[in-house]
Amino acid sequence: MVLLAAAVCTKAGKAIVSRQFVEMTRTRIEGLLAAFPKLMNTGKQHTFVETESVRYVYQPMEKLYMVLITTKNSNILEDLETLRLFSRVIPEYCRALEENEISEHCFDLIFAFDEIVALGYRENVNLAQIRTFTEMDSHEEKVFRAVRETQEREAKAEMRRKAKELQQARRDAERHGKKAPGFGGFGSSAVSGGVTAMITETIIETEKPKVAPAPARPSGPSKALKLGAKGKEVDNFVDKLKSEGENIMTSVGKRSAEAAKVLTSPINMESVHMKIEEKISLTCGRDGGLQNMELHGMIMLHISDEKFARIRLHVENEDKRGVQLQTHPNVDKKLFTTESQIGLKNPEKSFPINSDVGVLKWRLQTTEESFIPLTINCWPSESGNSCDVNIEYELQEESLELNDVIITIPLPSGVGAPVIGEIDGEYRHDSRRNLLEWCLPVIDAKNKSGSLEFSIAGQPNDFFPVQVSFVSKKNYCNIQVTKVTQVDGNSPVRFSTETTFLVDKYEIL
Repeated sequence: MVLLAAAVCTKAGKAIVSRQFVEMTRTRIEGLLAAFPKLMNTGKQHTFVETESVRYVYQPMEKLYMVLITTKNSNILEDLETLRLFSRVIPEYCRALEENEISEHCFDLIFAFDEIVALGYRENVNLAQIRTFTEMDSHEEKVFRAVRETQEREAKAEMRRKAKELQQARRDAERHGKKAPGFGGFGSSAVSGGVTAMITETIIETEKPKVAPAPARPSGPSKALKLGAKGKEVDNFVDKLKSEGENIMTSVGKRSAEAAKVLTSPINMESVHMKIEEKISLTCGRDGGLQNMELHGMIMLHISDEKFARIRLHVENEDKRGVQLQTHPNVDKKLFTTESQIGLKNPEKSFPINSDVGVLKWRLQTTEESFIPLTINCWPSESGNSCDVNIEYELQEESLELNDVIITIPLPSGVGAPVIGEIDGEYRHDSRRNLLEWCLPVIDAKNKSGSLEFSIAGQPNDFFPVQVSFVSKKNYCNIQVTKVTQVDGNSPVRFSTETTFLVDKYEIL
């Protein structure tokens, strides 16, 4: 497929925003778009029209058209699929499909268009990836700024300390009837005291409130803006803020990991210990519909006694959602396929001792709404100058028990605290970061639904995206190790299991 241009135009053919992917003059693209409305046959349902040189593939959007201009030898099915992705991108950046709204966000749309098509050819991306690429969120840049603010704060504290020392020295000198130390050859007690007081007042007046660094998205290694800041500096920075009494907010993924540490009680680890861990990444639309759900799981084996190094794990897989399983390259795949047992290809070899070894991992990716473990329904409705917000949750996967659930709702800035109506559970209002956290200790089959109502000044779009974090001792894909036996003699071996289900990203956009 060769895509010449992508444009949003009015029904009269006036271009609002247009992105050309090949060399093309402005006069030519305006002429092609001006001729587009005249080519459509009124009263007939079509998604494309053709001329002698180009093909128009279009989709009506209220009073506008999303138009792709392609060559005539392009694949019409690929053109239509690309058109659908373009049409889904526009509402991500524009609140209303109107000419002034499109013009206001024209550069955001052009950047998003460039992620979909490069040099006339479609890129293999989805809506979530486009959003990630255009945000260009840099964790390293945030760390660098946080460290710099810490250094500035330490410098101001040092200035205050020096000013206090000068004031103390002046008072001591006056008490003993001596000449107070000055700042220069003509220093005197009065001058010293006046300057010292002026320095102290200036420091107090110019001191800014401490701001906690914005949370970073849990993601893979980033290559953007490598500013040389180290993770150790971030930890030191956070520790200093905590020592000063600051309430530190962390990202969803890190908060879930910390919750898992708190939740997990000390386990009596046997010589053969298995850790089953799953992480979920989910994105839903505010009007319903699952945009993407991806779950990764792994079984980690830890053996502390070499006499149990030659063993086999008996796995029970009761998942019916179509999860994809993958064993370690050194594991006998035939044995796992036929008998659901994990053992080494060479039975004479042993598993490594005193190290965590991943023996089995699985992956589930879907857009099926029935697979969502916890649904969140957020209904903001305008009421005069304020907005009434009703949020509901419902546990769809009743076999799960979710602990330390935190549903985070963004709030408009500068409008004060929300007025809470009805609430199941507790809430925390972070006025510094304009967030409302709905905290629920447990969500299970006995407590599968709940709601929160509050009022605050704002617009409906101010309360998105909603983020969710939780931790569970039960895994989502029902994959368990039921028995461990030795290779020689098939005798059973005592083992212990630790299961954790965490959130990597859980957003309602």
